[in-house]
Amino acid sequence: MNETLNTIQKLRSIRNFSEKEITDSDLNTILDAAVRAATAGMQQSYSIVVVEDKEILKEFFYAADKALVFCVDHNRLVDTAKRLNQIYLVDRLEAFVTGSTDTVLAAQTAVIAAKSLGIDSLFTNSIHRTNFRIYELLNLPERYCFPLISLCLGYPSKEPNHTKGRLRNFGIIQYNKYQKLSTEELDKIIEEYDIEENYLTFVKWKEMGFKHYLDWYFTECFTPVDTPETKAITEDFYTTLKKVCYL
Repeated sequence: MNETLNTIQKLRSIRNFSEKEITDSDLNTILDAAVRAATAGMQQSYSIVVVEDKEILKEFFYAADKALVFCVDHNRLVDTAKRLNQIYLVDRLEAFVTGSTDTVLAAQTAVIAAKSLGIDSLFTNSIHRTNFRIYELLNLPERYCFPLISLCLGYPSKEPNHTKGRLRNFGIIQYNKYQKLSTEELDKIIEEYDIEENYLTFVKWKEMGFKHYLDWYFTECFTPVDTPETKAITEDFYTTLKKVCYL
C-alpha cells in the first residue's frame, strides 16, 4: 500500500481535541491542497472560512483548534461578471448542485491533506442546527452563499481504540448497472452492522433492548417529519436556500 492509500485508510473522526495548536505552515498546506480539488469549469464556486475564535470553536466545532467552514459561494463569480458588464446566472438549482460538488470535493481533499500531516478532523453539520446563526457570526452574505459543511481540525486528546468501519458491498458499489438489493442481501447488511468486530457503530444498542443496531438507528435517529420541531427546521432550511436564490 502506498503512502497516499495508507493515509486514506487511516482517516477517522475525532470529537475530543487536545490543546495542541496547528501551525500556520500546516494550515496553509491544508488550504493549498483543498483548492487543488477538481472543480466544474474552473469556477471553484465555494469559499472557505477559517475559524479561530475560541468561543465559536467551542459552541459549533467541538472545541477543535481550527475549523474550516466550506460554503457554496457564487458571490465572487457574480461580482466578477458585473465588473466586466457580463451576467452570471445562479438562480437555479443546478448551480447549487454544481457548487455543492465543488465544495465537498475541496472539503474532502482538506481532510486527506490534514491527515497526511498527522492532523485529525471531524466533519459536522452543526452550522445548520441553530437557525443559521453562523451567517451573523461569520459575516456571510445572505445571497449566493450557503454554509454547506464544516471541518473541525486538531489533535486528539486521546487515541481511539480503533477506526470505525465502513460497508463496501451490498449496494454500496455497483458494477455496470444499478440493482436493487434482495431480501437476503438486506438481511446481510443488518447482520454486518450487528457484528461488533466490524466497528460500524459505537452505540450500546443491545443494552438498550434493541434486536439489531439498525432497529436503534431508525427508531432513535429520525424524528417524524410531522412534528413541530422538524417542520420548523425544514422551513428554516428552505427559507435560507431561497434567500441565496437557489430555489
